Amino acid sequence: MERRPRFFYGWIIIGITIASMMLIYGIRHSFPVFFPSILDEFGWSRGSTALMLSLNLLVYGFTAPLAGSLGDRWKPHRIMPLGIFILSLATAASAFAQELWHFYLLIGILMPIGTACCGWPLLAPALANWFPRRLGLATGLGQIGAGLSFTYGMLVEFAISRLGWRYTYFVLAGILVAVLLPLQRFFFHYRPENKGLKAYGAAEPSASRAPTPESTATENLAPPVWTLGRAIRTHQLWFLMLSYFLFWGVGTYLVLAHQVKFAEDVGYSSAFAASIFALYGIALVAGQLSSGISDLIGREMTITLSNSLAVFALLALVSVQDTSQPWLLYLYAICFGYGGGFFTPTVTAGAADLFHGQHFGAIAGLLLTGMGVGGVIGPWLGGYIYDVTGSYFSAFVLSMACFVLSSIALWLAAPRKAARLRTKMERMLT
Repeated sequence: MERRPRFFYGWIIIGITIASMMLIYGIRHSFPVFFPSILDEFGWSRGSTALMLSLNLLVYGFTAPLAGSLGDRWKPHRIMPLGIFILSLATAASAFAQELWHFYLLIGILMPIGTACCGWPLLAPALANWFPRRLGLATGLGQIGAGLSFTYGMLVEFAISRLGWRYTYFVLAGILVAVLLPLQRFFFHYRPENKGLKAYGAAEPSASRAPTPESTATENLAPPVWTLGRAIRTHQLWFLMLSYFLFWGVGTYLVLAHQVKFAEDVGYSSAFAASIFALYGIALVAGQLSSGISDLIGREMTITLSNSLAVFALLALVSVQDTSQPWLLYLYAICFGYGGGFFTPTVTAGAADLFHGQHFGAIAGLLLTGMGVGGVIGPWLGGYIYDVTGSYFSAFVLSMACFVLSSIALWLAAPRKAARLRTKMERMLT
């Protein structure tokens, strides 16, 4: 009788995922903290300056499927160190930027290429490989690092106040190389088979258990049904991408890119504004820890809850007129973060319900293309609306509309009908 190990190595993979998400995406998500300093030094318009983040999201969105496909077909332990090298080099080089196009090249193009090659496009499929039976829980735990990446802004704010924004970029690059490079190079394994292990629950009998959408979508994966080409021909994948486009790309990143500057415009200090950003990250972690609820109430209901909290949060934000009611900013940060924490783990789990298989890395990466296309609109549009109207009100109302439409798109994707979709595809192939 085969003895099961006392400690499952997949929990190490989750730990590395948390650290990776925090350090990798902490660089992107610290942009709102750098934003006021860059504006003050160069005097560019908010729209053209925020376009740095828009380009970052766009390039990331189109690079993510390629990175995910390389993870499926090649060797992730070679791709990921390369990604860290590109990201750290672009981060350090940002300290020398003098012209707008320098930032567009470094922050907008090179950073997202590095991010895609060492970030979520490879981490998400790895979690699906290690935890096919508890994917909602695993992705929620792994996404804790994404929440912590927003609290990273407090470190960035502290470093900027002591060293200046240019030297802070050196600090962020150094942390990547010193901490993350050895973790991913020597301890990260893309598949349990690479370490001679089985996936979580693979050895457990399942005949007596009632089938669930998650288990139905992840059992009998050989030979795989879903390829990227087959998935693209389904409306389900396009609605998942649309949901990502609306929630993260346009709705959320429009707000995140400008929330620190918005708080400063109202009259709050930069340190207080950064602390609101950090509170958002803490609430995001809480939401990610709670995202396992999607295994119980369904992906669609969880996403509806996520978007409802986001709309409520922005209602609180647009109510902020001066510094007399800081509790409105606290309410905004908690609700926006907690609701946002549900989103990515739930949509990733929903995509796995529908399309999990040997090529899931490329499929999951394609979802980020939706975010990237939306991301080129969101941050830039928020800055442009401010430049034209002198206010963020219309921009934040637009974000609310995006959150409502994001829920509708996820219901149309219908992860709850994963078994029906898989059966339909199998019939087409026989």
